Amino acid sequence: MSNMPSAIFLDRDGVINKEVNYLSDPNEFKLLDGTIEALRIFQKKGYLLIVITNQSGLARGYFSVETLNKIHDKMRRLLKEKGIRLDDIIYCPHHPDFTGECECRKPKPGMILEAQESFNINIGSSYMVGDKLSDIEAGQLAGCKTVLLLTGHGLRERKKINQIKPDFIFNSLLDFAKSLRI
Repeated sequence: MSNMPSAIFLDRDGVINKEVNYLSDPNEFKLLDGTIEALRIFQKKGYLLIVITNQSGLARGYFSVETLNKIHDKMRRLLKEKGIRLDDIIYCPHHPDFTGECECRKPKPGMILEAQESFNINIGSSYMVGDKLSDIEAGQLAGCKTVLLLTGHGLRERKKINQIKPDFIFNSLLDFAKSLRI
């Protein structure tokens, strides 16, 4: 069991990059301050880095899979230039109003469980990091530790905490990374 990898599951918008509603232009993709340093810390500690992102803009027709792939290619390239490799990017293209229900859209844990199966991840020693309570709920349902960041939508979402309580709250991804003692 102990040789199973642990992962940092990362929401994308508002966690890795600046929140832009329905990001549909690769030129608007900008990493948040501290992202590179934070991901470098996680990588040095041996965590898999897996992006878990709802992309309902696809279902809404705001952008195409081709455009989403260009955005993700830019993200991978910016990170690779700094020596950081994402292990996977998993996205949910659905929205219940347009495509009906699915098992992957956060707050459901489908994307995390898919990654767990693909990489044989030790879910109990992994973290789901997000700026929305839907990220936190997905992480809890999957069985991992949860981190709410106060970037992106985080400040607003923190005011809504009631039944769904994150294990940790940090101002930024870098603050969380620096706190890890593993």
